[in-house]
Amino acid sequence: MPARQESCCFTGHRPAKLPWGYNESDPRCVRLKERIADAVLLAYQEGYRHFLCGMAQGCDLYFCEAVLALRERYPEVTVEAAIPCPTQADAWPEAERRRYRELVAKCDMETMVSDTYSSACMQRRDRYMVDHAMLLIAAFDGTAGGTRYTVEYALRRGIEIFDVSIPTE
Repeated sequence: MPARQESCCFTGHRPAKLPWGYNESDPRCVRLKERIADAVLLAYQEGYRHFLCGMAQGCDLYFCEAVLALRERYPEVTVEAAIPCPTQADAWPEAERRRYRELVAKCDMETMVSDTYSSACMQRRDRYMVDHAMLLIAAFDGTAGGTRYTVEYALRRGIEIFDVSIPTE
């Protein structure tokens, strides 16, 4: 198990809460992906080598892609897919399911947090990530939901939070 002191996790919104939805060619999305990549590089420069990703649609997948790109430059980087349950991507559109499977396959390790779906498995995944990291990178706009829950949990646990602002214009 990677040391918590060199582990970083991520939280961010799903497409429904992002101003551009699923349109990743939108300039705001492109800027957010650049900001996430910059935050990941900064975390690496500060000594973080292990990155945990919750593998949800939207910002989580952007984060995973950014870390995998970082790993190409720095092979000592490891990526952990923290999956809430085996059926996480089952209801997603086929292209997103394919993307998810390809990203999980590229990760160095996979942690299945719950054996089956339950109303609590997403929060359980979020707690797992925060409990195994010292830094949380967050793409968070302040709205209620899983991202807010994760940020608040990290604050209660005394975890450092790096905020990546979501472009609105």
